[in-house]
Amino acid sequence: MERHYDTIIIGAGLAGLTLARQLLLYSDKTILHLDREPKLPVARQKLGESNVQVAGHYLAKVLDMEEHLVHEHVMKYNLRFMWKTAGTTGGNFEDYSQSYIRQFSNIPAFQLDRNKFEAELILRNRASSRYLLLENAKELDVSLGEGGNTHSVRFERLGETQEVTCRWLVDNSGRMRHLAGRLNSKRESEILHSATYFWVDGTVNVEKLTSASLYEIRTRPERRRLGHAPFWLATNHFAGEGFWFWVIPLRARTSFGLVYDNHRIDSREVSTKDQMLGWLFRQFPLFERALANREIIDFSVLRNFSHDCARTIHANRWAISGFAGRFNDPLYSPGGDAIAICNTLIVDAIQTDDDKELAAKAKAYEMMMRTVYLSFLPSFQRSYNALGDQETFALKYVWELSIYFAFYVFPFLNDLYCDRYFLIPYLRRFSQLGELNRALLAFIADYYDWKKANAQKPERPIFFDFTEVCALRKAESTFYQIGVDSKAALKELDRQLESLRELARLCIAHVSAVVANDPTLVTSRAHVEQIDLEKIRFSADEITERWRGLPKMEGDDFPWSIDAHVFRRAFHVEVPA
Repeated sequence: MERHYDTIIIGAGLAGLTLARQLLLYSDKTILHLDREPKLPVARQKLGESNVQVAGHYLAKVLDMEEHLVHEHVMKYNLRFMWKTAGTTGGNFEDYSQSYIRQFSNIPAFQLDRNKFEAELILRNRASSRYLLLENAKELDVSLGEGGNTHSVRFERLGETQEVTCRWLVDNSGRMRHLAGRLNSKRESEILHSATYFWVDGTVNVEKLTSASLYEIRTRPERRRLGHAPFWLATNHFAGEGFWFWVIPLRARTSFGLVYDNHRIDSREVSTKDQMLGWLFRQFPLFERALANREIIDFSVLRNFSHDCARTIHANRWAISGFAGRFNDPLYSPGGDAIAICNTLIVDAIQTDDDKELAAKAKAYEMMMRTVYLSFLPSFQRSYNALGDQETFALKYVWELSIYFAFYVFPFLNDLYCDRYFLIPYLRRFSQLGELNRALLAFIADYYDWKKANAQKPERPIFFDFTEVCALRKAESTFYQIGVDSKAALKELDRQLESLRELARLCIAHVSAVVANDPTLVTSRAHVEQIDLEKIRFSADEITERWRGLPKMEGDDFPWSIDAHVFRRAFHVEVPA
């Protein structure tokens, strides 16, 4: 061990190991990596297997782990969502409505066996002479230097006290949150959600949780819409009001977990194996086929897991990434994306030698890191109830996924987050979405509450491909725009912003048509033009009052550039008079 390193990383989980590999691939920095565990990777199964496009691209392409991921892990078939159909027992897979994206993504994502993946990262990192990983490093004592001075780290290992210095210190200590605690930087989250999760050996194929024969499974007429790809490769979500239950395949195991709003489910009802299985079999009886006689392994409970942090990067050359900084919720699998974006910004900062330039970058990068956290709050805090209904969730998810594809994936693919000529105007454009996003998600959440009391539940399974909404297809088209500069990228984001505004207007027009029980409201120019995106608020009485006051003008349709009837055609909401 040397006495001084360019970078010291605390914590050798996914965030820390990927940061180290990125530094080794794209810089000449020396790295000391410290972890308190006596042996890595740990024996217990690790949580956080699912990733989506940003993380998939980061792990496969940026970190050059593609061959390992394809050979040793499961390539993911998007996210799929299931709802038990009214009037059925829920004991068979065909009793469930489904929403999905039928085509595999052009940007592959993976279901990670975290233990296996982190073992491979350790192996590759240790192959570099610039990297040293020390396990069993305990009793850490960090002294941060000021004004560009070096930091010192003292720790105990194998009965001896060691002290080293570094130019950059990065905390990836996970839930230990070492640096945030030392800096009194921990902040409470507005999200109050908890999780109960476990694994079983072997593959649980959700499509085979049925009384149907193999012949009946493969010849279902619904395959005209569903396709023939293996459903079990997806991150499957079985959803209800304020909760969802995941099923994630690994090579040798299957991961299961319940995530829920504390206001909807009492954690004391799902805190043991027996309680969890009892709840699951009541809510989604098909799982009794697969789990009643299987051994549950690595069962765990995580309560109130969301948290915030006052600051995660500083010009004094320290940073925080991964769970050690901020985390909101695992719905949509955003944790790996946050690691990818934050690590990329940190690596660029570490390679910046000029103090003035670093100060400017640290300020901009902190804004970006905080944006990644804050942008998801309305989704997880305000509109989690919309998980209870397929139609309201479709409105919510198509909107959020269109933003994700255009404003997260597209810039990351083009390495634009470290381009300050792009980042500042990008954040200005993103902020324009902020209030619209909060208002629209609140509108959808309130619509869900109204619909629960006023609309009939469908008594047949409904199958809906999210990409039937062309605004989402337009956002996905940015995946193919590679090598664009900041100027061209900002022009594309302006086009996407207009598309998102039109999508928001369509969502409001569709909901108004359902509430007023008049499908012509979706195409009525008089109605659509009076929708004010600056003043979005759900009120059934106001919608009905506006409807009654509209001039009835045949043939004067609003000139949508998208299919205005896509949601009504898919869901056929029945509202009794």
